Amino acid sequence: MDANTVLNLIFRLTIWFLLTADFSLPNMAIGLAIALILPRSRTFPGTARDWLKSCANVIKAIPQAYAEAIEIILRPHDQEDFIRQKVKPGRSPLLVFLDIFLITFTPKTIVVKYDEAGWYEIHRVKRHKRKPEEVRK
Repeated sequence: MDANTVLNLIFRLTIWFLLTADFSLPNMAIGLAIALILPRSRTFPGTARDWLKSCANVIKAIPQAYAEAIEIILRPHDQEDFIRQKVKPGRSPLLVFLDIFLITFTPKTIVVKYDEAGWYEIHRVKRHKRKPEEVRK
């Protein structure tokens, strides 16, 4: 097995564990079986460096998601907007999926559209910044 195959397997298992939140032995076996059975893309697989950066981003996204959830509970966010974010050039379809998954994984953002021209349209919620005179009232 080459490095891309191993990283692809790790990626699929990571997504499985994030979705199920269950690290029991039967669930690990099911996740491994599904990761091995799913078809693989034969298009540009991405570099090992891209995969490692994406895996690091997955690890960073977990505490960020908890922090954002707590922040939304403690300080309600009453504004929302849409932004467009450029897709990194040369991304494989699997890495684009991972980018979309990570953006949507955090509570404040969700990808509502992926433009084939290389853009994500992201809906996000924000906290209203009050002016000093509004706080005094």
